[in-house]
Amino acid sequence: MKSLYPEIEPFNIFFLETGSQHQVYVEQSGNPEGIPVVFLHGGPCSGTRSGQRCFFDPAVYHIVLFDQRGCGLSQPFGELENNTTQDLIEDMDAIRKQLNFSQWLLFSGSWGSALALLYAQQYTEYVSGMIIRGVFLARQQDLDWFVREGASRIYPEQYQCLLASLPEQNIDLLYTTLWSDDERVVRKVTQAWMHWSSLVAVGEDYQKPFEPEAVSQKMIDQVRMELNYARNHYFIKENQILESCGQLQNIPAIIIHGRHDLVCPLAAGYSLAKALPNAEYKVLEHAGHIAEGEQMIDALVSAGDQIATRLANE
Repeated sequence: MKSLYPEIEPFNIFFLETGSQHQVYVEQSGNPEGIPVVFLHGGPCSGTRSGQRCFFDPAVYHIVLFDQRGCGLSQPFGELENNTTQDLIEDMDAIRKQLNFSQWLLFSGSWGSALALLYAQQYTEYVSGMIIRGVFLARQQDLDWFVREGASRIYPEQYQCLLASLPEQNIDLLYTTLWSDDERVVRKVTQAWMHWSSLVAVGEDYQKPFEPEAVSQKMIDQVRMELNYARNHYFIKENQILESCGQLQNIPAIIIHGRHDLVCPLAAGYSLAKALPNAEYKVLEHAGHIAEGEQMIDALVSAGDQIATRLANE
């Protein structure tokens, strides 16, 4: 069973100028002459972490991590203006051009998997392959599972806490309440949402880390960005991702999904596998949503090694 590669430091860091108020944090690590791979983080608004470099063989891969607009170390944090899915897609291709990559491998998870598929559908010729974990298709039914009828049936007590943070216990008020003038209410909803979303993602290992009075402005901005994407239907048409998979048939792809994923249920991975019949589809019986645990790490590292061998032999 494979484990993560040793920790490494970037050999270059820069901020991509976007022609707007946004500056996008980008880092390069691994082999400067290696196979280009870009890591697409989830969220929206979660950002990257140093350990995510370790999914890739640093002798083989030229590893690119970047924080999407308003996320992580990108500036200004939490900025919603000029921050849409299409903006993120254009940032990705601007990074590719600036680094002079003719093609790169997309390595993605959760919201990042939706972004990877949308980028590949728009810039197919620049994608050498895709590794897609925890498929998120950004449909209304995917959002409804998470905030209405779905995960709420798995954790009904905790879902009630989320509802209790909202006026009239009405989930439809989730988005508007976050922009309330009442700071106490905003902090209460932010705390409830972060507790709910983390619990569903992590499961029984999650421990409630803070109370509303400990909620920072950065936490509020992060949740606002995540839910701004959701309330705008991720800035794409309904079912756009699945309906546009036709041009992706010749891109090498590995789809990895944990059977116990409660954020992005396995049905989404199964639907994508049917839309991409040439892709390798792996269901991990003992894995959930996050990119942790022996089975998940083994699958992701193995997928990177597998595609690297294929690309090196082409």
